[in-house]
Order: sequence, then structure tokens, then C-alpha cells
Amino acid sequence: MIANEYINSAISYILSHINENMTVDEIAAHCNFSKFYFSRMFKIETGESIYEFIKRVKLEQSAFRLKVERNRSITDISCDYGYSSSNYSSAFRQHHNLSPIEFRRHIPQKSLTNPIFNNVAIGLESFEECNKKISIMHLKDRPVLYERHIGNYGDLSVHWGAFLEKYNAYIDESTLLLERTYDDPSITNIDECLYDLCLTIPEDTTLKNTYVLKGGKFAVYHFKGFVKQIYISFQVIFNVWLPQSQYTIDNRYGFEIYRKIDCDSMYMEIDLCIPIK
Repeated sequence: MIANEYINSAISYILSHINENMTVDEIAAHCNFSKFYFSRMFKIETGESIYEFIKRVKLEQSAFRLKVERNRSITDISCDYGYSSSNYSSAFRQHHNLSPIEFRRHIPQKSLTNPIFNNVAIGLESFEECNKKISIMHLKDRPVLYERHIGNYGDLSVHWGAFLEKYNAYIDESTLLLERTYDDPSITNIDECLYDLCLTIPEDTTLKNTYVLKGGKFAVYHFKGFVKQIYISFQVIFNVWLPQSQYTIDNRYGFEIYRKIDCDSMYMEIDLCIPIK
């Protein structure tokens, strides 16, 4: 868990400005620290330098765009993240071991390997089957209490147990449990995925680890199944539904709303909320 509020503030700032050319000085100043002191603090907390983190997120988020925005050119997507065409190709190959063209060609097949549960067979729904489970909804802003992690999505159940026990006093019948996942594990190293565990709270809650989870327009996939099937449903949305739909994913990050959980069988009903334009 990333417990340092200043590091979390820096990560949130980076994620919300990932399409801009940020500097280490700018991020340190945002958190009111000197560049050198904050750089050391960030590396200790996350295992990466600020520069390495920014570069990795840019290359992985742009790779995700190559995956779901197939009608956009590689040049246009690279420009969104501050790269020239030639610089992007070189940096992309160094990070992903494939050129952007090769990545775009191979990512649909790579997405069929579940990196979290290796023994789970992958079979993607058709567009029509997926579309029946999706509602286009306008969701409201929600104040949430959160804890942030960098690691394997397979560890979520352990972290959720500790999170709910820790904040049990803030949970009542109206509380929603939400999960904000920032990475696609078919692209990001499974041990470097960023995610927030969240629960809704009253606006006047005084804890420091809170933020407003922004709403807006979402494609909401109503998942009903077992935990090992969640990855598959995301890949259906990314590889089948989005490319064939009339919608485009926007620059917000998605999240999941837990509606029902059976801890014995691990059957779940979850709204997978994908931000769209």
C-alpha cells in the first residue's frame, strides 16, 4: 500500500496530466517539496523514480489507446503523450519489446492469456452478447475514502479484507464499495498495476485519504459471474465492444462498483464502468 499522502498526491497529479510534458520540478513543487528530497521519497515509496514512473505510464497508457482506438493513427496517439513519431517508436520498442505496429497487430491475441489466473480458458463474447449487458449511464460524483496499491490484481481479495476491517466504522447500509483500476494487465506488468480500493463516505468526512470520484458518461457492463471471469469481461469490452461501438473511451479512468459478493463461492455482481465520450 502507498500510505504517504504526498506520494499519492503526486501520482494523482501525474495521472491527471499524463498527456502533458511534466517535469520532476513541477511535481515536487505541487507537493511543496524540493526536487531532490521528493525524488528520493518517491523512489523509496514506489520503487521507481518519478521520471521512470511518468515514462512507464505514458508508454502503457498510449499502448492501451493503440488497443482500443484502432481507427486512430499511431502518430496521433503518440502526439497525445508528447512524443514525436520516431521518438515514440524507439521508446515504445524499448519498453514493450515490440514496435507500435507489431503491438497493435498482436495485442488482441495477447489479451486472450489471463495473466492473473493462468488456468482460466478465454472465450470472448460477441459484440451482440456484450452489448446486451451494457447500459450507457450518467453517474454522479462520489466522495470516497481510499487506499492505493501498486501490485498484482490477484491480491485484491487480501487487500479488500484488510481495508474493510480497518474502516468498518465508516460502513453502513448505504455504503458502496468501489475499485478504481488504472491498468490493463495484458499491457502492464502484472506486479506493477495501480489500483485504489474505495468506499463511499459523507462529504464532511475528515480523513486525509479521500477524494471525489468523478462521474459523467459511462458504458456500464453488468458483470455476473466469478472472480476469475472478470479479466475476460474487460477484454471483451476492450477488444470487441469498444472497437465496434459508436463510443470512444475518454481520458478519465474507469472503476468498478460491487453490487453483490458471495465470499464463499466468490460469485460477484459488479458494474464495470468504462468512461466514454
